[in-house]
Amino acid sequence: MKLLSLFAFAAFALDQLSKFLVIHVMGVSQFNPVDVWPPLLRLRYGENRGINFGLFGDGVSVWVLIGIALAICVGVLVWLWRHPQPPLATASAGLLIGGALANVLDRLLYGFVLDFLNMSCCGIDNPFVFNVADIFIFAGALGLVFFGHDPRPGKKGA
Repeated sequence: MKLLSLFAFAAFALDQLSKFLVIHVMGVSQFNPVDVWPPLLRLRYGENRGINFGLFGDGVSVWVLIGIALAICVGVLVWLWRHPQPPLATASAGLLIGGALANVLDRLLYGFVLDFLNMSCCGIDNPFVFNVADIFIFAGALGLVFFGHDPRPGKKGA
């Protein structure tokens, strides 16, 4: 569990540090976007009150979203405790949990998840913003799929 804790802490800390730097040090706001490497990387202020891409932002309580995130974290921890996984899967679980808890902290502090990354490419203007925690959640889930193993006897792969 040391590996899981290390990756969870790193994901959590990097997300919160990035938000602090972008919002409070660089001053990115609704009225002050920053083009880092347009159109590939832009910093745009966003308040995500829903789930992915703001879905259900008007119809779901912040406490329901916090509860879902915490239930997923507990579910992953219980699964790892019952079925130990290889190091890459354990690290992936840490990324997922750390990212999810970072977004939970945002919801507790602000009532929404603070997003600031916007990426577009190849003539497609992406209107959505996301954050570093979202990257860790996605990478962690993908890592569990590719590096996790099925605990049932005789089964290989996830």
